[in-house]
Amino acid sequence: MSTTLETGAPAGLGAGPVRQVDPAEHAHAGELAFLAAHDDGARPPGWRLTPRAVVTFIVGSEGKELTLPKGARGDGLPAKLAIARKFVGDRALVERCVVTLAGERGLLLVGEPGTAKSMLSELLSAAVCGTSELVVQGTAGTTEDQLRYGWNYALLLAGGPTPEALVPSPILTAMRAGAVARVEEITRCLPEVQDAMVSILSDRRIAVPELSGTAGATIHAAPGFTLIATANLRDRGVSEMSAALKRRFNFETVGPIPDLAAETALVGRQARAALDRVRTPFAVDEAVLEALVTAFRDLRAGRSVEGWEVERPSTVMSTAEAVAVATSLGLAAAYFPGDRDVLSLLPAHLQGVVCKDDPADGAKLLGYWDGAVRRRAEEGSRLWTQLWELRDVLQS
Repeated sequence: MSTTLETGAPAGLGAGPVRQVDPAEHAHAGELAFLAAHDDGARPPGWRLTPRAVVTFIVGSEGKELTLPKGARGDGLPAKLAIARKFVGDRALVERCVVTLAGERGLLLVGEPGTAKSMLSELLSAAVCGTSELVVQGTAGTTEDQLRYGWNYALLLAGGPTPEALVPSPILTAMRAGAVARVEEITRCLPEVQDAMVSILSDRRIAVPELSGTAGATIHAAPGFTLIATANLRDRGVSEMSAALKRRFNFETVGPIPDLAAETALVGRQARAALDRVRTPFAVDEAVLEALVTAFRDLRAGRSVEGWEVERPSTVMSTAEAVAVATSLGLAAAYFPGDRDVLSLLPAHLQGVVCKDDPADGAKLLGYWDGAVRRRAEEGSRLWTQLWELRDVLQS
């Protein structure tokens, strides 16, 4: 018997636009439409929202309900709406990013892996121009064509170089539309590929020599075009950016979430959303989530919340990794109910993250258990006592 989706079509046979993850502009379409009607102030060229509304979309309205002005309600919009916080970070950072984009200057988000640089890039693009999908993923195999343009070789062979045969890159598409383009992990691109962006960001046009003598020989950026790039501070296979390219970006550093409660709430929220996508309830206790996030923060910082020294592993103990572990715990609780206590699964999952870059880092995790975990158990914490009793899991 074949498995079917809700539409009734066989699973895997293109039953409809069912997606694991919606782009930000689709996932938050209601909020974006509301904010466009709520704030009718001045907008930079090509922007869907005012700069203030873009910031509100990303950091939320702090639980307050915003009210539409009289006469602005329409298309099924609610009269009032509280905007949810999507990026757990410094509001001033978001404001600086928005000001950079309003000035049509390139924005480079840098930081450790897993600090939500890509998410912030996506949210900014969705709020500014209505799409976050004009994106190039930087790798060692990224070519200059992927940043500028390529050709449909069937049309090229049939009729030579014509505007119809040209295949625009996401960046060229953004230039024509006056939109925001994104380049993920720009420093993974080879230096000669990175250099293709220098003229784009300085001259705001792309020359097409193959179309010389025609109206399509030069493609100019429409007002509103700009570019957001991301780069990891700690990574392998990184190509140093040239000074010329660096000068064309404003750099903003996205750091780890400073507050334990905020990070725990985010990890829980993201894990719940992951289980919602597979229609499974999230049954991980809040105390277990807090212990998970506390361990990540201790190992990330090299110091426990109490101030005890902790050996830092070589891998990045990022919030994104914490979300992955919380999701795994939630799935285990849902699919194997009653088999074991969810807390008993935590040490092995932590070991998997810590040893990801260097298996020898397992000794550092054991040192954390013999230090911070043991001392918390000795202070009488029931949960940390249970974790201390699970030490043998790390030696198996």
